[in-house]
Amino acid sequence: MSSENSSADDVRQVWDVVVVGAGPAGASAAYAAAVAGRRVLVLEKAELPRYKTCGGGIIGPSRDALPPGFELPLKDRVHAVTFSHNGRFTRTRRSKQMLFGLINRPEFDQQLVEHAQKAGAELRTGVTVQRVEQHGSAVPDRRTVAVVLQGGEVLLARSVVGADGSASRIGAHVGVKVDQVDLGLEAEIPVPETVAEDWKGRVLLDWGPMPGSYGWVFPKGDTLTVGVISARGEGAATKRYLEEFIGRLGLAGFEPSISSGHLTRCRSDDSPLSRGRVLVCGDAAGLLEPWTREGISFALRSGRLAGEWAVRIAEAHDAVDTRRQALNYAFAVKAGLGVEMSVGKRLLTAFERRPGLFHAALTAFRPAWKGFKEITQGSTSLGEIVRTHPVAQRALTAMDRRPATGDEVSSSP
Repeated sequence: MSSENSSADDVRQVWDVVVVGAGPAGASAAYAAAVAGRRVLVLEKAELPRYKTCGGGIIGPSRDALPPGFELPLKDRVHAVTFSHNGRFTRTRRSKQMLFGLINRPEFDQQLVEHAQKAGAELRTGVTVQRVEQHGSAVPDRRTVAVVLQGGEVLLARSVVGADGSASRIGAHVGVKVDQVDLGLEAEIPVPETVAEDWKGRVLLDWGPMPGSYGWVFPKGDTLTVGVISARGEGAATKRYLEEFIGRLGLAGFEPSISSGHLTRCRSDDSPLSRGRVLVCGDAAGLLEPWTREGISFALRSGRLAGEWAVRIAEAHDAVDTRRQALNYAFAVKAGLGVEMSVGKRLLTAFERRPGLFHAALTAFRPAWKGFKEITQGSTSLGEIVRTHPVAQRALTAMDRRPATGDEVSSSP
């Protein structure tokens, strides 16, 4: 905080950065701003720890975006992936090096928040943000945002980071636009030791019966996280896919400890990432990988960027400087995550039309499996592969052009 404003701000309790939401995006933003020595407040409507519908896969980019000294609370380390196409043509690929880790979100999120608190951020749980205001009677000057809580309490901030999930109120204030909405359904299924042992170190990815759908099994000790995802509007079919998937796996006899659903929302290319002194990140900004709908790495990375730029916005003295910093934040997000998202959108379109081709490539074409491994391990990204591998460029361009010709998986192993 700049010294000339500190005494006035202390009297009026103006926070440098208020972060709305204490998931991976919010905790990362709070950590980044607190490490810079700013007064940071995190607001979370739930009491922590709390459950989130999420597979809980921690790929390389997620691991690399964690705060220094963060010890991942891994439930399993994945060295093998079984691929199937709607229950058929099953094949397992293995890796000597760990592909990715599996966590439970309540523990992981709690630990991230604790790191932000250790860096100096304050946390308030059980509070719901109704709206933010950047003009009007609640706002004392143009350098301040009013955060209005349910019940009428008003908090003042120099900048606000919206990290309040896919149904974000802050996202609505910013004007976030989405062009892809998917429904994820998930069951946490406790299983006997013999069943758990069979899944140890191995996940299943099943390309599903509806266009763009797939299912997964993620082992976490004595519990299997089993889920499916498909485009919104196919609710009954998605539910049926999950039931059939669980039945096919021989898990129908086990009672889930939790069954849940969640909508994921992917931003359109022209969607804003800020408005005035308010930034959005993670699910609130519609930032996730469109094909796999992987969101944790996008939340951690965009959250860190949002925290860093929220500090600069907090220091901005006028609208011109504020706008400059907000545009720099948008540029930083689009230069990295935006490139990955645009490739992911092209892959999803191709996958929707030709899932059999994807299955055949991942199970029988060594470069495709190598690319999958390198992405999950964090040594490359989708964008990087398409940029640096002419074969990948040509394949993606060919898939962009070619129409689907029915289910082509019959030729796969």
